[in-house]
Amino acid sequence: MKKEKSCGCVVFNEEKKVLLVRMRQGHYSFPKGHVEENESEYQTAIREVKEETNIECEIIDGFRCISTYSPFPKVVKDVVFFVAKSTTNDIIIQEEEVSSCGFYSVEEIRNLLTFSNDLDVFLKAVEFFDTCD
Repeated sequence: MKKEKSCGCVVFNEEKKVLLVRMRQGHYSFPKGHVEENESEYQTAIREVKEETNIECEIIDGFRCISTYSPFPKVVKDVVFFVAKSTTNDIIIQEEEVSSCGFYSVEEIRNLLTFSNDLDVFLKAVEFFDTCD
């Protein structure tokens, strides 16, 4: 079994809307990507949000949620998600990977997310973010 690790963020803006990407493969998810050598989980998550969406963000301490799934046969992937606040709003997508991106309401995201793993992470992130206000 091959193990992979990625990190990403559930990013909230000032209106409490959440950043969501639609990947080229057609599914909706949160910005995330593989950890590079000598990079911390936080660094990976922030870099991936910036690369995929052009949004800069700050991670809010106290939330770390792992989603584990098998994207391919004989591969197990852990994705570590953090909760973050956007510090910029100018979206420019990484066209090689992302087909569209935007900030959506909590209700919109419940209906758009493709995978149940992401919905579980999202609901925990919303609950956490509500305690930070």
